[in-house]
Amino acid sequence: MITALALLGGCNMVVLNPGGDIAAQQRDLILFSTAVMLLIIVPVMVLTVVFARKYRRGNANKTYDPGFDHSTTLELIIWACPLLIIIALSAVTWTSTHLLDPFRPLERIAPGRPVPAGTKPLEVQVVALDWKWLFIYPDKGIATVNELAVPVDVPVHFSITSTDQFNTFYAPTLAGMIYAMPTMRSELNAVLNRPGESEGYSGNYTGRGYSDMRFKLIGKTKEDFDRWVASVKAGGGSLQTASYLSLAKPSEKVPVMRFGAVERGLFDRVVNGCVEPDKPCMKDVMARDMARGGGNPKDARMGAGMPPGRDTAPIAGGKPVPALEKAPQDKGSGPNVTKPAEPGAPGRAKPGDQRNRNMSAVSPLTVPGAPAPRGPDLPRTEAR
Repeated sequence: MITALALLGGCNMVVLNPGGDIAAQQRDLILFSTAVMLLIIVPVMVLTVVFARKYRRGNANKTYDPGFDHSTTLELIIWACPLLIIIALSAVTWTSTHLLDPFRPLERIAPGRPVPAGTKPLEVQVVALDWKWLFIYPDKGIATVNELAVPVDVPVHFSITSTDQFNTFYAPTLAGMIYAMPTMRSELNAVLNRPGESEGYSGNYTGRGYSDMRFKLIGKTKEDFDRWVASVKAGGGSLQTASYLSLAKPSEKVPVMRFGAVERGLFDRVVNGCVEPDKPCMKDVMARDMARGGGNPKDARMGAGMPPGRDTAPIAGGKPVPALEKAPQDKGSGPNVTKPAEPGAPGRAKPGDQRNRNMSAVSPLTVPGAPAPRGPDLPRTEAR
């Protein structure tokens, strides 16, 4: 045990040592859930040893009761404890799911410190490349590769996407794991509360260079962050279409790179898959398709648009009526649908019919040569 603890002492448990408020709340949620579940696990493990010792064969003082079959007290304990734990975990999960929604703007910087009125979050655009991370600061006009610097106690809004593979943007000391998906934009709102350097990475396997797809997360004071931005701009370099296409090619163990200027709208073109010259953007293609169809549901031309919404009529015919909303006479019949009884129909389907009461409506198997049984009003037939 001592050896195991000594080995674990060398681990850097960053998840349990967060540097930001969102990560701290997630850490507290993990600890609470673990503690509540241990309320069942620990007593069960202890009682297993106690029962095995108390009721062992060699114990002369053990209680033997072969007539025992029920205990209301035990039933209450066995069922009430798990039920209370499930209720507690459900309540915490429900509230934390909404409070820690990554799309939800921050309401506080730290416990007891709400976000000051009029505070504008720092915008950071994240692009997962093979196998490196690109960070664009649109408000600052700079970009970096494998280096993410943020000011302390300032809300940060991340827009996250990927080039051609599913990745996960994960900085354990900052916030939870967020998927980076091609042609889609994910979001994350987080804050870092202390200066320092940690590491972020992709938690989704994406091929050969996955293990080295890591970036530095650096927390800086506001003054140090401003000086860092100025140094990046002074360092020169420009991230334009040609340089981005070169950067997007698969590469491994890419060192930190900095760009003092960034082409405007580059991130939106990455999301819409149109960075390459003369390649149409998805949003433009969809807009043209909508305009070409004119929003007419009867227009069946290829690429014709339809008005959005659940009440949209289909291209051919009218909108179908759900079966539960149909009148009985309109439902018809089929293998899974029984047609409603018509007025004056034979009483064979009536619950009170005599043939339903004496089972004479059921035709049993007959022995060859014997006369077939008949109901009260059925003609006699000979079995063949």
